[in-house]
Amino acid sequence: MKQITIVHEDRAGLLADISELLANVGVNIESIDAESVGSTAIVSLIVDRYDEALKALTDSPFHAISEEALVVCLPDKPGELARLMHRFKEASLNLRSVIILKRDAGKAFVALVTSRTEEAINLVKDVLVS
Repeated sequence: MKQITIVHEDRAGLLADISELLANVGVNIESIDAESVGSTAIVSLIVDRYDEALKALTDSPFHAISEEALVVCLPDKPGELARLMHRFKEASLNLRSVIILKRDAGKAFVALVTSRTEEAINLVKDVLVS
């Protein structure tokens, strides 16, 4: 799965502009996480039509970065995410993004992004979805 990360100057209306741009090209946002760090906004997106979204964002004033996201499935109960995060800690593998995508029927689907994807795949192969 691909994740799109936008780094932009934080301002009022930024999310409205991004979501409107994607809506105008028929892209549905499946997951969004937006954070401000000082005067910088970091917006992480998972969308239904990745190629169209990336093209629209590339043709816009937004700086979009494409990243490979691993999706894992965990039991939806206290401590499961902590156990998974401990694996990354023990392997000294830094995560750039963690997004809980969906919780349903006792399962939680989580997207993980790291610069060391191959190592991460081996680390989570028992819970890896994609």
